[in-house]
Amino acid sequence: MVCFRLFPVPGSGLVLVCLVLGAVRSYALELNLTDSGKATCLYAKWQMNFTVRYETTNKTYKTVTISDRGTVTYNGSICGDDQNGPKIAVQFGPGFSWIANFSKAASTYSIDSISFSYNTGDNTTFPDAEDKGILTVDELLAIKIPLNDLFRCNSLSTLEKNDVVQHYWDVLVQAFVQNGTVSTNEFLCDEDKTSTVAPTIHTTVPSPTTTPTPKEKPEAGTYSVNNGNDTCLLATMGLQLNITQDKVASVININPNTTHSTGSCRSHTALLRLNSSTIKYLDFVFAVKNENRFYLKEVNVSMYLVNGSVFSIANNNLSYWDAPLGSSYMCNKEQTVSVSGAFQINTFDLRVQPFNVTQGKYSTAEECSADSDLNFLIPVAVGVALGFLIIVVFISYMIGRRKSRTGYQSV
Repeated sequence: MVCFRLFPVPGSGLVLVCLVLGAVRSYALELNLTDSGKATCLYAKWQMNFTVRYETTNKTYKTVTISDRGTVTYNGSICGDDQNGPKIAVQFGPGFSWIANFSKAASTYSIDSISFSYNTGDNTTFPDAEDKGILTVDELLAIKIPLNDLFRCNSLSTLEKNDVVQHYWDVLVQAFVQNGTVSTNEFLCDEDKTSTVAPTIHTTVPSPTTTPTPKEKPEAGTYSVNNGNDTCLLATMGLQLNITQDKVASVININPNTTHSTGSCRSHTALLRLNSSTIKYLDFVFAVKNENRFYLKEVNVSMYLVNGSVFSIANNNLSYWDAPLGSSYMCNKEQTVSVSGAFQINTFDLRVQPFNVTQGKYSTAEECSADSDLNFLIPVAVGVALGFLIIVVFISYMIGRRKSRTGYQSV
């Protein structure tokens, strides 16, 4: 963890910001805003990153992920007063900023809105951008929280608007802190409320010096996401999780009979979220590239380990399961999705279609190379066998003909 003590925010004391470098490049921030009396008035700790789709000068589209941009400042952050509510204002580069606004009612306070501004004139982040300038995306939230409660949301939250996708997770925030002390009472977001008690995971954890005991092939489950009355995402797969924490490795097979699926479908992104009594969330995020193909771009997981601790990893820079739009991706052979050095997912009997699902059925599948190689070898082997048989018959014929001719001459 790398901590920086920034300059005082006018009228609001000092702000301490800690940047944590994790498995995914993102903003991991902790803010403690104090008033003129040095008492904490607003506390926040969260992770976030942004994905922006933009048009280039040659009329194609590119997608970039905005994450760690170096120096972060908090100019404009305030505790709030009778006229203005508390506000978190973050700047992370020329033309890049993020703002969260809060308000208070009789017994609650609210996260009213957030806004994100980005600069397409930054040629490093947006090479060959057609339109140059600072663009802002505003999102109204109206999340109500009891006064003197700390809001927690470990689950991944995704907002999408105007070609901008915002990701937030591991969120802790309390505005209007009472008596300068952050509350120990937590108010959970809806996504976290389904997994509030740490259960026991029935799996064998080997010693640090040994490798995990191989598990049997996991059972394949079928999962879906609906948009209204229509199915917009289909997935069938057996999932095996490989986790390493504190030099201890474990292998966990996901039971589809006790696993639930939710998610969302948008024009250029789709989310499949799995959860169970032991898995707070396992997210598969798909994206469209070049307007004609889809792929697995992101995996996020948060789950309970055997010792009751929470294991969380996120990676939004993946490139797996690539297939044309309007088709499905299929791989019956075992595949490994490497999310980080500490977390890999083995998939079996995989078939997935995150876009353009018609009548709740899979479209024609594009097979993975492992399956394609196997299917290719079968006709090749048959062809070789037939060719060999033809050669044997031809040689036998020539030998028989020669013997017949020799016998005729001797007479």
